[in-house]
Amino acid sequence: MYFIGIDLSGPSNTKDTVLVCFERKGEALDYHTHIQPAGDEEILAFIEEKSEHAEVVIGMDAPLSYEDGGGERKQDKELKRFIISLGMKPGSIMAPTMTKMVYLTLRGIRLSREITTAETAYPVHLVEVHPGAVIGSRMGTSLSEVLEYKKDLQIRSKLLRWFQSQQLIGIPESFAQESHTVDACAAALGAWHWIDPAYHSPWLYPAEPPLHPYDYCI
Repeated sequence: MYFIGIDLSGPSNTKDTVLVCFERKGEALDYHTHIQPAGDEEILAFIEEKSEHAEVVIGMDAPLSYEDGGGERKQDKELKRFIISLGMKPGSIMAPTMTKMVYLTLRGIRLSREITTAETAYPVHLVEVHPGAVIGSRMGTSLSEVLEYKKDLQIRSKLLRWFQSQQLIGIPESFAQESHTVDACAAALGAWHWIDPAYHSPWLYPAEPPLHPYDYCI
């Protein structure tokens, strides 16, 4: 089984889009490969190729739906409340139709539908993920460090070691150089705990099809 984390950016900024793939080996996820920059065609082709060999689980960091009439979705409001209760700041959770978010939302919706409607040899599962909350909800007393990891190389290096404690094995040390690679790893971790019955997501908003067809988890 493959677990893929995708830190998506807007369609004109593929250099900041990262796909990281892990392979399930026993009770751990072993780093397999990554793609950066990752355009839509590269992402779809990679998932198609992996799904020819095994089941694929994808955690995507991007809005995969929007609220009818605009503004925040119910799941955005619920997640804000949850992370505030943890001591985290809610500023990273924005309405999918905000000016600075709308192109990311457009790309997320398009990619998610392409992924889940494709014919594949093995099942492909997709969940929307918030990487910062994936990390923050599992860090306990080290939460203060999570709030600054996007700006601090040393903290990102610590997070790579923390991923290893979470059984994400073999992540390249170079991933600490930027936050996008860290976020993609966190998205894969969130997707793993979402689908594996041996774990549970600290927060989960179930899908509400047809307008919100995917679960949202951390």
